[in-house]
Amino acid sequence: MVKRYVVAPHGGRGTHPDIGSALRAATARGRAARVEITPGHYEERLSVGGEIELAALGDAGSVVVSVPRGTVLDVSGAVVVRGLVLVGRDADAGVVDCHAGTLTLDRVAIRAHNGVCAHARPGTSVTLTDSEFRYGRTVFAGAAGQVERCRFTDAADNALAVIENARVLIRDSRFDGSRIHGVRVSDAWAHLVGCEVTGAEQAAVMADTRAELTVDGCTVVATHMAGLAFIEQSRGSVQGTRVTDAENGILVASGADPTVRGCVFADCRDTGIHVQDSGRGTFEDCEVTGAGNVAVLSTRGGAPRVTGCRVSAGNVGIAVTDKARGHFTRVDVRGLTGVALRVWDESKAEFAQVRVERCPFGLETRGNGGTTAELTDARILDFDMAAVAAVGQSRVTLRRVSAERGLLGFGAGEEAQLHVHDSEVSAVSTGGALAFGTARLVARNLTVTGAESYGLCGTGSAYLDVADSRFEDCAATGLRCDDACGGRLAGCAVTGATGVAVQHNGRVKLVELRTSLPVREITEPPPPPTIVNHYHGPVFVEAVHSAQLAWNNTNVIQQQTNQSNESNESNESNESNESDQDGVGR
Repeated sequence: MVKRYVVAPHGGRGTHPDIGSALRAATARGRAARVEITPGHYEERLSVGGEIELAALGDAGSVVVSVPRGTVLDVSGAVVVRGLVLVGRDADAGVVDCHAGTLTLDRVAIRAHNGVCAHARPGTSVTLTDSEFRYGRTVFAGAAGQVERCRFTDAADNALAVIENARVLIRDSRFDGSRIHGVRVSDAWAHLVGCEVTGAEQAAVMADTRAELTVDGCTVVATHMAGLAFIEQSRGSVQGTRVTDAENGILVASGADPTVRGCVFADCRDTGIHVQDSGRGTFEDCEVTGAGNVAVLSTRGGAPRVTGCRVSAGNVGIAVTDKARGHFTRVDVRGLTGVALRVWDESKAEFAQVRVERCPFGLETRGNGGTTAELTDARILDFDMAAVAAVGQSRVTLRRVSAERGLLGFGAGEEAQLHVHDSEVSAVSTGGALAFGTARLVARNLTVTGAESYGLCGTGSAYLDVADSRFEDCAATGLRCDDACGGRLAGCAVTGATGVAVQHNGRVKLVELRTSLPVREITEPPPPPTIVNHYHGPVFVEAVHSAQLAWNNTNVIQQQTNQSNESNESNESNESNESDQDGVGR
């Protein structure tokens, strides 16, 4: 049977004047005890061992226990505390320090000024229910724990730290205004369910140093840095969680590899999903909306796997940059102000089953020859500029890609390579496909329908290799080849009621072209005459022939030959004789 002890500072039959005396009596008996404390403020440092329960008589919060400095409650038994307020300052070991045994805090409020609220040491087990923790952090170090329906407010550090192989389950709790992280899991295991984290100054929920973190059905709002962060080879999963107004919705870096399913990242100031520095991660059925910079970013060696992602109302959809990689399947991108898919700077990306609507560009690539992109089974609709644009030395492969209603279907420029297979372009206001600079465009079974200008165009020194393709109802020409562009057009058909089938410069080889429209070779105009303009020299008002001009010279030597004079005299003599014969001189 549990022995009952009552603490009443003003006395009474069978009562104790302070909590310490009641604890000493209970400890001396050596059996389970319950210490009931009447409302009041007690300045005591408590050390509790054995099987003891401390409970406030009356409403929760009516009993306040404090000390000027250090630990208020030291636990080394099977201890339960209900309804107390514990206040400490400079408590590095914790206002509540459980260094052995088990501890339950129920409806307890702890205020730690410049210190730790509660400290669960290795080998202990601590349960926190319906409690409030202010100003200090709560630490589980190598301990087991459970946190339910608690509130952590204005922590000067991490609000809750799970470290050193601890294992903690955290349910339906709230973390507000932490100076560092709301929850940090480091080399430990934690499971968050139905929690809310707001106003953290760094990542709201952080997993580092090979941590194992599971986040289910949580909400992160208005954090200064990332909403969720997995770094340093951490693992775990995130499901059904919403992050709003964070710098990054989720950050994955330095070898971390979480699985993220069914999450929403809304109105993030920089990125929704951010993977960098050899981070990986699997992202399934997630939504990113209103990202300020990039919805999904893989950079600096990142390598995410994204399936079923929906992107809307932001700037750039998916960007793979700076030697990163990425696999993206069943992606839907809509209503962006920038490019939907971007691959830059020696990065490699594979996109499959993609739908893009109402974006200026569909796919954009740029970089050296190590920059590659593959786009398969994709539809790109209502684009302002180009459905696909490859520049630099990048290499792009398209398979079964459809581009509808835009300016230009597929384009390759500078030294880029664009390979198109079984794809189609329709209802474009300029052309179906364009190669310029020294780009190379290879197309097999390409269909261009209803282009308002050309079906296929090559300019500069580009090279076209097109086979088994169709160009239907292109307003001006099916194929136009200008400048020094060359190539081969084999087994292609150009149909329509108006325009020209092929307009070329004689550098394109036409093999088995099927068309009823004319084929025209462009003749190059003769070079214009050379015009030399001399300024600050003599002015001639009539034509001058065989003239020698010199100026801006310090010395000029003029010579006159007698041959010219003798010739003139001979001419004058002849003219005189002829005049006499005609009688004109008379």
